[in-house]
Amino acid sequence: MFPYRDDNPTIATPVFTLLIIAANVAVWILIQGMGADPALARSVCELGLIPGEFLGRVVPGTQVPLSPGEVCVLGVEHHWFTPLTSMFLHGGWLHLIGNMWFLWVFGNNVEDSMGHARYLAFYLLCGLAAAATQTFVSPGSIVPMVGASGAISGVMGAYVILYPRVRVHMLVFLFIFVTRIVVPAYLMLGYWFLLPLLGGSAAQGEGGVAFWAHVGGFVAGAALISVFKDRELVGRHRALAQYV
Repeated sequence: MFPYRDDNPTIATPVFTLLIIAANVAVWILIQGMGADPALARSVCELGLIPGEFLGRVVPGTQVPLSPGEVCVLGVEHHWFTPLTSMFLHGGWLHLIGNMWFLWVFGNNVEDSMGHARYLAFYLLCGLAAAATQTFVSPGSIVPMVGASGAISGVMGAYVILYPRVRVHMLVFLFIFVTRIVVPAYLMLGYWFLLPLLGGSAAQGEGGVAFWAHVGGFVAGAALISVFKDRELVGRHRALAQYV
């Protein structure tokens, strides 16, 4: 299932949602070379979050293969800022496009619910909470973690608390057939949350997908929204939105 829009009008221009999308695209083009090596491998190695390296649990000089002919040498330099920079990196075109699409669908309304500056702080805190969760679950991992999905999970966690019954339009892919359905936000986002929860449990914290970062970001967003939301703005949204 893939959401393509919701019935929740945007009141104000989602300035920081647009700026965050622009920043991710700019990093992909200017720093990650649009996915071409060696720029992609170098960015993942130097700016991605590697839990074992961040916590000093790897032997200096440990090599991690990233792509044919490209390796990441761990423990040579310790970068304290990687939990922040990792949330602006991506591993491929589909990774970037998928994340930015979800951010656009749900981020504009969450930004509307709290105001611009508070939304930026909320987004970054959710991203850091996601990174901390994945690091806690896999403290010795040498797999680089990149992607905005942890922070975006926080946005989705906030959305389901704020607007659980808002109509979300979905594309459903059934082999060669594609159909459209409309579901309440709590059903779509509950289903989405279940996937990384089950995936993380099955992978036991390891693997190529940072399942627990998604879980941690989602829970952080659901918890933090009570602090960050503006009740008047939320009330205006709820008056305009359409419900299932």
